Amino acid sequence: MTTAAKDGGTAAAGQAVELEIGGMTCASCAARIEKKLNRMDGVSATVNYATEKAKVAYAEGVAVGDLIATVEATGYTAALPPPPLAPPADADGTAAATARDPELASLRERLITAVVLAVPVVAMSMIPALQFDNWQWLALTLASPVVVYAGWPFHRAAWTNLRHGAATMDTLVSVGTLAAYGWSLWALFFGDAGMSGMKDSFDLTVSRGGGSGHIYLEAAAGVTAFILAGRYFEARAKRKAGAALRALLELGARDVAVLRDGKEVRVPVGELAVGDRFVVRPGEKIATDGVVRDGGSAVDASMLTGESVPVEVGPGSRVTGATVNAGGRIVVEAERIGADTQLARMARLVADAQNGKAAAQRLADRISAVFVPVVIVLALGTLAFWLLTGEGATAAFTAAVSVLIIACPCALGLATPTALMVGTGRGAQLGILIKGPEVLESTRAVDTVVLDKTGTVTTGSMTLTGVHVSGAEEADVLRLAGALEDASEHPIARAVAAGAREAAGDLPRVTDFENVPGLGVRGVVEGHEVLVGRERLLSGRGLVLPADLAEARAAA
Repeated sequence: MTTAAKDGGTAAAGQAVELEIGGMTCASCAARIEKKLNRMDGVSATVNYATEKAKVAYAEGVAVGDLIATVEATGYTAALPPPPLAPPADADGTAAATARDPELASLRERLITAVVLAVPVVAMSMIPALQFDNWQWLALTLASPVVVYAGWPFHRAAWTNLRHGAATMDTLVSVGTLAAYGWSLWALFFGDAGMSGMKDSFDLTVSRGGGSGHIYLEAAAGVTAFILAGRYFEARAKRKAGAALRALLELGARDVAVLRDGKEVRVPVGELAVGDRFVVRPGEKIATDGVVRDGGSAVDASMLTGESVPVEVGPGSRVTGATVNAGGRIVVEAERIGADTQLARMARLVADAQNGKAAAQRLADRISAVFVPVVIVLALGTLAFWLLTGEGATAAFTAAVSVLIIACPCALGLATPTALMVGTGRGAQLGILIKGPEVLESTRAVDTVVLDKTGTVTTGSMTLTGVHVSGAEEADVLRLAGALEDASEHPIARAVAAGAREAAGDLPRVTDFENVPGLGVRGVVEGHEVLVGRERLLSGRGLVLPADLAEARAAA
C-alpha cells in the first residue's frame, strides 16, 4: 500500500509507504531496521516486529527503491505488499491465507526434533541412575542434531547479523548454545569427560574444580529446544493475530452475477469493474459499494452500523459491499471496487492500528535495541570476574553462559505488539474499529463511555418481545404469521418465525408464497391467505388496521 511512485521512482513530498519486512527474528531486529531507515534524510519509519511491516513516511527526493535497498543492506528483505483485497478461495471455499505456512511448518519440524532428542539428554545428565557406561557419547550423538539442525535458524541469523556488525537475541542463543556444546566437545575428546564410567550429577550450586570432567550437552540441547518452543509459539501468535484482519476481508462476496448483454454472468468479484451492473438476490451479499438501479429490498447493514433493523433501499439508494440483501431482488451499479470500497478502508484502518506503536511498545523497542550488547558485555564481565577471583574455569564458564541463556527469550519485544494486534483485530471482528494503538492504550483511563444512540448497542439480531391481536387468538395469529415469515430471509421475519416456533413448536407449511419488495410477504397457510408486513401492504388490499392495533403500534 503506497501513494508513492513505483519502486525505483521518486516520490512526491509527504508520501508514505508500507513495506513487508522479512528475516526478522526478534524485537532488536526491528529496532535495528528502524534505526537504519530513520538515518536516511527525509525519512521517518516505524518497524513492527509482530506484523513484520515497516510504515515509512518520506520526503521528495527519496525513492521507494532506496528504502528497500537500505533494509536489504541491513541484512533483511523488504517488498511492497500486495493490494489489500480479500484472499482468493480454493475449491473448498476456504481462504488461501489459511494455507500451510512454510515458516511455521519448518519451526514445528525443528521443534519436534529438538524435543525428542533433547529430553533423553537432559534426563541422563541430571539423573545419575540413568548414566550407564559411556552414556556421555550417546548424549553427544543425540545433542548434536539439536544444536546443529534444530538450532540452525539461530546460528544463521547470528552470522548474518555479525557480518553487518550487529547483535540480536539470536546472537545470545547461538553464542550460549555453541559455547556449551564446544566446551563439551573439548571435555570429551581432550579432557576427562570421555572416560568410561564418567558420572555427572545435578547440583543447584556451582562447585569449584577443573572443567575437563564436566559436559554441558544438556544446556546446549535443552536451551535450543526451549527457545525453539518459544519461537514457534511466537510465530503462531503472530499468525493468529493477523487472522482477525483476514476474517474482516473475507466478509466480502467472492463472486457476483454481472449483467452483460441482458444476461447474468457469474464472475469472481475481482473481475468487477466500476459501472458494471450486478444482480443481488435475497440472502446474498452485496459484492461492492454501489447504487441501486432497479428493484427494492431491505439490506442488513449491521456489520457496518450495528443496527439490527434492516435499511430499506430502492432505485437511487447507495449500498455497501459485504452487507446482506435481506429482501427482494435488486440490481446494483458498482461505484467503488477493490481497495476503494468501504470494507477495504475498514481493513486498512485496522491494519494501520496494528502497525502503529503505543508508548509501551516504543519503550520496549528502545530497551531491546541496547539489550543484546549489554547482555554480551555482562556475560564477558562475569566470565572475567569469576576467573580473576580464582573460582575456576568451570564455575566461570557456567556463570557466563547462564547470563547469555537467561536473556534469550524476546517476549520483551513481542508481548506488547501482539497484544495490540489481538486487541484491534478482535475489535474489528466485533464491529469496533480502533484508529490506532495510542487510542487503545489510552482506554485504560476511560471512566465514562458516551454513545450517540442506543440502536448501536445491540446483539445485531432482532427478537420477538410481544404480540398484540384484535378479534383473534394470539396463538393462532402467531402460528400463521410465523409460518409465513419462516419462508422469508428478512431479519424481522426471522425474529417472528423464531418467536412463533418457540411458542407453538413446528410451524405449518406455506403455499403460494410471495415477497412484496419493501412491504412484506404474502402466502397461504392452512387455507388462510396471510399478509405480514407494513401497513401499506394491508391498505393495498383494501384492509384497514383496527384502532386498538393502531394504538399499540403507536405506543411501541
